[in-house]
Amino acid sequence: MLKKEAITDWFRELQEGICSALEEEDGKGKFHEDQWQRMEGGGGRSRVMTDGRVIEKGGVNFSAVHGPLPQNIAEALKLSASSFYATGVSIVIHPHNPLMPIIHMNVRYFETFSKDSDNDDTWWFGGGIDLTPHYVNKEDAAWFHRQLREVCDRHHPDYYHRFKTWADDYFYIAHRQETRGIGGIFFDRLGKSEGTKEKLFEFVKEVGLSFAPIYTHFMQRNAHLEFSQAHKNWQMMRRSRYVEFNLVWDKGTKFGLQTNGRIESILMSMPPKAVWEYNHQPEQGTSEAETLSLLRKGINWLE
Repeated sequence: MLKKEAITDWFRELQEGICSALEEEDGKGKFHEDQWQRMEGGGGRSRVMTDGRVIEKGGVNFSAVHGPLPQNIAEALKLSASSFYATGVSIVIHPHNPLMPIIHMNVRYFETFSKDSDNDDTWWFGGGIDLTPHYVNKEDAAWFHRQLREVCDRHHPDYYHRFKTWADDYFYIAHRQETRGIGGIFFDRLGKSEGTKEKLFEFVKEVGLSFAPIYTHFMQRNAHLEFSQAHKNWQMMRRSRYVEFNLVWDKGTKFGLQTNGRIESILMSMPPKAVWEYNHQPEQGTSEAETLSLLRKGINWLE
């Protein structure tokens, strides 16, 4: 059976490949590496780029952590296990140009162990990719969703619709009653009931490998578009929504904090700058107002 060590090694290599692809496309920025250890067990390798030619701030994190499973998490996940192992890669990229989207990807593996057992009692994969444009471009949105549908369709005919709906529901800022962006795919707890570990890992691997070609496409297409100070102002406000989601709703952030994760790596996803303007309402008929109208669940971007 596929072991956690092999999965961990592959995620570590994925981080390498994505960093290389982003550095090559950016042409200026370099990722600076920070290796860290977790007191309870395991550690990780954080890589962050700041002030690149295209990327203002981007992080590509790898981690493999283990230790006692906190009681509150065990209860929330309905698990009786006493310890856990988790590994994966998490990425957030914030571009300079407000006409370029923010992108997030996470691919991860999780397993638990009971006392006095060397065998994994429970295991599953999770992850996904979502796009958060400051200005929604329907053509870009359709292209993005086509890439994800093609990945999903190669593994299961129901994956795209199921995981697209899941992303719409997950990446939702309930207190704003708007989605974080145009969604993508999101999945969690894909375990034994969904297929073999080997089969599910092949799907997760393809999701991970799709990241670099997807985002370098947007870097090539959007990075050189001209923008105004008004565009930058709107970008700062949309970034604040990103912060709100990650701090209030994101389960990965909560898991990291509840398991005594490394705070700098957990908050790597935060933008370098953001603005909260009181009760800002864009004028009707503007591209900002149109973007807000498209931040809702259930849009079929492929039509």
